[in-house]
Amino acid sequence: MTTPLPDSPLEARRRRGAWLDAQLAPWRDRHRRACACQVLAGWLWIPQAAAIAWALDALLFARAGLDALHAPLMLLAATLLARTALVWAGQRLQADVVESVLARMRAGLAGAVAARGPVWLRGRRSGALVALSTGHVDATAGYYSGYLVARTDIMWVPGAILVAVFAADWIVGLVLLLTAPLAPVFMMLIGKGAETAGRRQLAALARAGAHFTDRLRGLDLIRVYGRGDAERAQVGEATETIRVRSMRVLRIAFLSSAVLEFFASVSVALVAVYFGFTYLGMLDLRGVPLPLSTGLFCLLLAPEFYAPMRRLAAHYHDRANALAAAAEIEAACDGLPDLATDARCPARAGGTRRRPGSVQAPVAVHISNATLRHPGAGTPALCGISLQVPAGARLALVGPSGSGKSTLLDAIAGWLTPEAGRIDIAPGTRIALAGQRPWLFHGSIADNLRIGAPDASDAEVAEAARVAQVTRFVSQLPDGMDTVIGERGFGLSGGEARRVALARALLLRPQVLLLDEPTAFLDPDTEADLLAALAAVSGVCTVIIATHSTAVMAWAGAQWQVPTPAEVAP
Repeated sequence: MTTPLPDSPLEARRRRGAWLDAQLAPWRDRHRRACACQVLAGWLWIPQAAAIAWALDALLFARAGLDALHAPLMLLAATLLARTALVWAGQRLQADVVESVLARMRAGLAGAVAARGPVWLRGRRSGALVALSTGHVDATAGYYSGYLVARTDIMWVPGAILVAVFAADWIVGLVLLLTAPLAPVFMMLIGKGAETAGRRQLAALARAGAHFTDRLRGLDLIRVYGRGDAERAQVGEATETIRVRSMRVLRIAFLSSAVLEFFASVSVALVAVYFGFTYLGMLDLRGVPLPLSTGLFCLLLAPEFYAPMRRLAAHYHDRANALAAAAEIEAACDGLPDLATDARCPARAGGTRRRPGSVQAPVAVHISNATLRHPGAGTPALCGISLQVPAGARLALVGPSGSGKSTLLDAIAGWLTPEAGRIDIAPGTRIALAGQRPWLFHGSIADNLRIGAPDASDAEVAEAARVAQVTRFVSQLPDGMDTVIGERGFGLSGGEARRVALARALLLRPQVLLLDEPTAFLDPDTEADLLAALAAVSGVCTVIIATHSTAVMAWAGAQWQVPTPAEVAP
């Protein structure tokens, strides 16, 4: 099997640019209307310049009366009002589009990250993932609100102005035509450096955010070991790195704007020098007298010919920042996620393979010659295992620590895709998993139980808590089920947190219940009460439980020894 060659830098930029454009799809028509407003406002510069030149020529040089100003002033007022309305409407549409795109992108990124499953998430820093939906998404805002609009503007407005100037004076039109290509060339050269600097700045921001988030979570441990000053110094170094890289990005952005401003100013100066020498009689390239209104008209339009290019230069670094953000998202998510698909299909990545009709009704879980490997692991955790679990059965997975019991539960739950073989479960089967390290959110115990069943009644919550022996310790808390616990279950012991996770799983009324060491840290009496209550409510539910407890093995009845790789090797 050959390894695919990596994309070239140009192909990578094109792919990321296409991904950014794809996020605009639901609001593309509205965005086109915003661009159309900007283009129409640019076109109105032509009659506005004509009205100003007409009025000044009539008033200052033709010595016409005030009656001669009515027509040009009416034209000027109409164009000013129309341009104001178009600019306002365009900016309003742009703001709505950008807000909608960023909201969709954040929701899609959250869905894409969740779709990759807990196994994938365990190898990621939560602070870095948070940065995806904050700093990285915000870095794309200028691409939609500035760069795309400026790009459309430069495609339509300068051409119309150039036609109007050629109609008035072909020499000025030729000057503008010859100087116009200089700006895109320099912008292209500077843009490559802007994208590299932007990506480094975003990477530094993500690293600093991840480091700061991780240290906040472990602040109590840092204080216990006296590492407060050292960690504060590291945070200071990270923020200094962000400052330096941010200034580099701004320096490149200002440089690109300065280069274009220079060429625009020189070009306008050439037009002004041409008209000056012509009116002084020192230069005659036309062979006929040049009306003053023509000179005013061309001088007023010359800066506006370069205005779209200046706006594009000002927003060109926004494109570089957006491409850098897309590159960081691609690196963090192991590829650019399809946000529209991943946000609606949370089990697309990391799910078990299910084949409708491939499993007989009495069998709840059928594993056939499956090989399981954690992402990035050099060797499989389990190789060539086969197992059938009848519906309504209780099965204890036994084996030494590290033998792969938790990995197998993750695969059955749909969090880990088999590298080979199959794991078949009947379609529509409700599966619940209570793991060894359950995540409990900041909030009340009742709120944590209702995460999977938000509409559960108080009686259902109380019953699940009774079966999982949560009531045994909740009754001693000051606010009972309304007692607020901290993130990761702060305020509860390890055994109490596992019992809350078990009650949360039971509240889902699953058809397949997966338990990972649910009785660890429990005394024998509590363990016996939990197993008795669990037996009374499990009914036809299929229970697969990983354990080292002899009491749990006896309760389950059936046992399955997790084989080592040597035991299944050919």
